[in-house]
Amino acid sequence: MKRLLGIDLGGTTAKFAILTLEGEIQQKWSIKTDVTNDGKNIIPNIIESILQNLNVYGLSSNDVLGIGMGSPGAVDSKKGTVIGAYNLGWKTMQPVKDQIEAATGLPFFIDNDANVAALGERWKGAGEGEDNVIFVTLGTGVGGGVIVEGNLIHGAGAAGELGHINVDPNGYLCTCGNRGCLETVASATGVVRLALDFSKSDSEESEIKRLVDDGKEVTAKIVFDLAKQGDPLALKVVDQFSIYLGVACANMASILNPESIVIGGGVSAAGEILRENVEKYFLQYAFPPVKTSTKLKLAQLGNDAGVIGAAWLVKANYI
Repeated sequence: MKRLLGIDLGGTTAKFAILTLEGEIQQKWSIKTDVTNDGKNIIPNIIESILQNLNVYGLSSNDVLGIGMGSPGAVDSKKGTVIGAYNLGWKTMQPVKDQIEAATGLPFFIDNDANVAALGERWKGAGEGEDNVIFVTLGTGVGGGVIVEGNLIHGAGAAGELGHINVDPNGYLCTCGNRGCLETVASATGVVRLALDFSKSDSEESEIKRLVDDGKEVTAKIVFDLAKQGDPLALKVVDQFSIYLGVACANMASILNPESIVIGGGVSAAGEILRENVEKYFLQYAFPPVKTSTKLKLAQLGNDAGVIGAAWLVKANYI
């Protein structure tokens, strides 16, 4: 029986999984991502780990249909190259596909990490069985992937940059150079930014205000946890966050009308309080037919979305 090999390359670790053709994970492991020396060791380390672990699990290249990978940065999925993955130290073009295929003798497929996580959630997660899915990942930044009629959308190269939907033209400055991108208010750092600003202008008694005044750390998790406990300032921050994300989801859905918008990433660990609040504003702003046909869901696969979606890249080329 042939297997699929999926890799989720991140700035801290590279996660690997061997999966069945049905998408069931059989083995998992990870290695540290060596970002020293402009990331020169990353691909050699990945190759070494693949060969070593295939051997450990008694598999040869004949047992594997191919290798799929999700990577940060600007990925050319046709050429199999990556550039601008600055958290990996990759400032120049990396010929990832050529290197891995030459060393393993296996077909290799690659896409942007957020796109690949979208494929994972669509194959085995919250969007399973659906052909039209938008995946929004709320982490340090905001990313995403758009699947329309079963196909990942790349556009002219940069489709799916959901974090740069503008939700406030006079808002915070984004790392991309524009003002008011979704990423500035709906990422983990964006939630904290809202909390700090609200604590300056709000006179109400609040645990967040106390933390800020005492110079203690405030995180997105703390904000949502305090909101669950009814902290007035935390509730205001969550409400403002939900307006921004609800408007963005309504706009996406009014254009593409997916069956599901799946919300994942670290911030989504807040759970149902996040989904319900965002849904409230989504239903307020979406085009009427979209309100009944598009559902907002929380991601289900957690850290496995990347390796499962990477394995799908392989399978999709043989269907």
